[in-house]
Amino acid sequence: MFTFIDVFAGIGGFRRGCELAGGICIWSCEKDKFARQTYACNFDVDYHEFAEDIEDVDPKAIPDHDVLLAGFPCQPFSMAGRREGFAHETQGTLFFELAKIIKEKQPKAFLLENVRGLLSHNSRDTITTIIRVLNKLGYKVYPKIIDADGFVPQHRERIYLPGVREDVDLGWHELNGPWAEFEEDKFIKPPKGYVQLQHILEPHDLVPEKYTLSDAFMAALRTHKAKQAAKGNRFGYRICRSDEIAGALMASYAKSGQSILIHQGDHKNPRKLTPRECARLMGYPDHFKIPVSDYQAYKQFGNSVVPGVIWAIMHAMLPWSYRE
Repeated sequence: MFTFIDVFAGIGGFRRGCELAGGICIWSCEKDKFARQTYACNFDVDYHEFAEDIEDVDPKAIPDHDVLLAGFPCQPFSMAGRREGFAHETQGTLFFELAKIIKEKQPKAFLLENVRGLLSHNSRDTITTIIRVLNKLGYKVYPKIIDADGFVPQHRERIYLPGVREDVDLGWHELNGPWAEFEEDKFIKPPKGYVQLQHILEPHDLVPEKYTLSDAFMAALRTHKAKQAAKGNRFGYRICRSDEIAGALMASYAKSGQSILIHQGDHKNPRKLTPRECARLMGYPDHFKIPVSDYQAYKQFGNSVVPGVIWAIMHAMLPWSYRE
């Protein structure tokens, strides 16, 4: 059993995965009011503080914890930091708030997550700065790209940065590297294609017609895709069949819905996923409550982490939590 805090908590994807691995949440923080609503409907926030804006939080007021969890926003980092040190490296970014907490509370470990593009952001200056700052704070960091395909029926690559305080023994074989041991033994990942869209879709006759695209909307999508193809781009809608794997669900699905369209036969326009199907696509159980509008639900699930991936990483890191 271990304690954790949930920073940039969203709707609780980190929390669900970590609780499944035996963790106990003792502090949460999320600014978006609609995400807070969904989070509070699904997790007990009465026994701990549920802060709103991380920039208003004094790190000293956060309870001591074993693990810090955060899917942090990616923002430009100051080049001046290369000359002026920790505070200047990250000042003005939300990562700076995480670094302040880690510096003050010195948790045994942390797990950070971001989009794969973080690796190349600002010509790799961003990821280099992040790792350098965390190293200076006394942590070893082990970046890893993980595709959620297998846990859920979508191709969803994200970068995960587990970090461990230098004096904490995880029992890893450093000669081979921690991720080598994770993948060979402790990191449990289902094979690609283990689950398909058919496992999360509602029967066609139970899906309200409002999710089927109109003729006018389909015509607009075809025109847009043709224009992009003429420019040599592959942007545009994709129609998925039930025995396939979807692309990554994005927050932009709330606006366009075109990235994942479900085939409904040759004589009917495709449809959008329902919010409940989006929840399943991300690995949330059917008892997970969705108290917000469709628009907000699409945004929330598109921004979420896959709880199963978090569980697998924490399961691989668990040996440290039983050591003194």
